[in-house]
Amino acid sequence: MSYISNPNGFRQRLLAGETLIGSWCALASPISTEVLGLAGFDWLVLDGEHAPNDITTFVPQLMALKGSVSAPVVRPPCNEPVIIKRLLDIGFSNFLIPFVETQEEALRAVASTRYPPLGIRGVSVSHRSNMYGTVPEYNSTVNDNITVLVQIETQQAVDNIDAIAAVEGVDGIFVGPGDLSAALGYLGQPAHPEVLKVIKHIFERAKAAGKPSGILAPVEADARRYLSWGASFVAVGSDVGVFRSATQALCDRFKQ
Repeated sequence: MSYISNPNGFRQRLLAGETLIGSWCALASPISTEVLGLAGFDWLVLDGEHAPNDITTFVPQLMALKGSVSAPVVRPPCNEPVIIKRLLDIGFSNFLIPFVETQEEALRAVASTRYPPLGIRGVSVSHRSNMYGTVPEYNSTVNDNITVLVQIETQQAVDNIDAIAAVEGVDGIFVGPGDLSAALGYLGQPAHPEVLKVIKHIFERAKAAGKPSGILAPVEADARRYLSWGASFVAVGSDVGVFRSATQALCDRFKQ
């Protein structure tokens, strides 16, 4: 799989304004990720911020998704160039960068994913992403095949939403509802009316900038509300949530 024969279809669909339904992968298991990849989601977030994932657990999950229609999206633990470089080298091309609060931080996120002179990504001769040096066109094409999504999770980020959304190379604006609701004073209440008002405002400002917006919404009514508000990439659940609710329901049926 090279960037020449397989351009980033997820990024193309995202920028075309398609509605893309996703899910979260937090179990850090190639088996569960492989099973989730069979469902037909458009994209799957492999979480490195709030899940026990690192480079060694991400690689087998990427392998498990090779035959899936689901595009892997990685969430690194933070907006840090060396971490992002390592994730690029193992094969990720879609990034969900957490806790972006300023235009400068958005610029750093984009720069971390690009080779010079457009960015600061370090160069390795052979790594998994360029199929260990067997893709000669990799260096000249990869910059055009990286997706950068930035998470809006604080009041400062909301205040700077126009400047963040204006950054070239930021392909989408993603709301982190848990942290955002906490930052606004409504911890554990992502559907509070005041939080919803801010979420809708973020979507509107992203649209004004010509950028797609997305969110995590494991409650179906919330997901459908956000889709109706114009969000185009929505994660509607997680492997942990599905596994937890299904196993509890199964046990309860027999214990009752």
